[in-house]
Amino acid sequence: MLHYRTEGFNGSAVKYSPFFDNRLGVSASANFGLVGNGRLYILELTPNGVVPAKFYTTQDALYDLAWSEVHENQVLVASGDGSIKLFDSSVNDFPVQAWKEHNREVFSVHWNLVAKENFCSSSWDGTVKVWSPQRPQSLLTLPTHSCTYSAAFSPHSPDILSCVTSDSHIRIFDLRTPASASNHLTMQIPIHGGPVPNQVGMPPQGAGAAAPPSECLTHDWNKYRSSVIATAGVDRVVRTFDIRAPQHGPMAVMPGHGYAVRKLAWSPHLSSLLLTASYDMTCRVWNDRGDAQADVDPMRMGPTGPILGEELGCMSQHTEFVTGVDWCLFGAEGWCATVGWDESLYVWDVRAIMKQ
Repeated sequence: MLHYRTEGFNGSAVKYSPFFDNRLGVSASANFGLVGNGRLYILELTPNGVVPAKFYTTQDALYDLAWSEVHENQVLVASGDGSIKLFDSSVNDFPVQAWKEHNREVFSVHWNLVAKENFCSSSWDGTVKVWSPQRPQSLLTLPTHSCTYSAAFSPHSPDILSCVTSDSHIRIFDLRTPASASNHLTMQIPIHGGPVPNQVGMPPQGAGAAAPPSECLTHDWNKYRSSVIATAGVDRVVRTFDIRAPQHGPMAVMPGHGYAVRKLAWSPHLSSLLLTASYDMTCRVWNDRGDAQADVDPMRMGPTGPILGEELGCMSQHTEFVTGVDWCLFGAEGWCATVGWDESLYVWDVRAIMKQ
């Protein structure tokens, strides 16, 4: 396990470069993001451990980052002052571009993995925006009317965009549809619309009742099952949904964290594996048992209730809230990185903590 200390700055997100297997970006903030500066770290994995290649200090807290899919040295950051900045590691000191249309904190940025010429952002101001690095203004604004913690393009379609919000919904936008009154909104899925089984897989009490809504903080598209999305947030439960059959509620649920789940990420190598980072100071690896769902047609399936996923291991090296997690795209299929409020980045192998 490799370690790097972001001294004086509390981590908020970590992302591996899509171009280099030894390069990481970390966004961080002084004073836990409440007041003060932010910092973007460009880090490299070397035979001597984790080494800082460059860092940039910003005037406000940084909450997220996303590497460019078209330029190997460029990385976006989401700032607490409502701005988005694009840094180039070959340029010292200043961002090469900046945008400011959001009127509250920008909490996520995500590059389009298919149509690589654009990216999206989400904000506490209740909007998602689509941008091009070539344009000084946003291309599109998608209202959610709710604090929007996470937005992402589908890795399977250039025009499908999703987000999760404080009102406990997944929203799906299809940019190919007419804007009309719905602003490209094609689907709203209530995240807390179904029961949650208990830890041992028995039916919960009041199995017919929906769980009380709570803020959803993170979501991610499955890299192999194009209609599957995982969500998690304040109620500590990870849920997966199939957008082909939203009326059936969650496909799988994974309870186990002691506090809110701040970030999750599907494995880029295995279709049923995902990682979560939580305010309970742990990271956990899960199997959503997608293999048991693979042969089921959700359009013909009745509302039989969700499958209980399996926790495969728990990493408890962090000593404060864990806020960011990402998988390495290269090499062996288990490597990942995590950051937290303990001013720590850890690079580690998920296979080392998985139950044998």
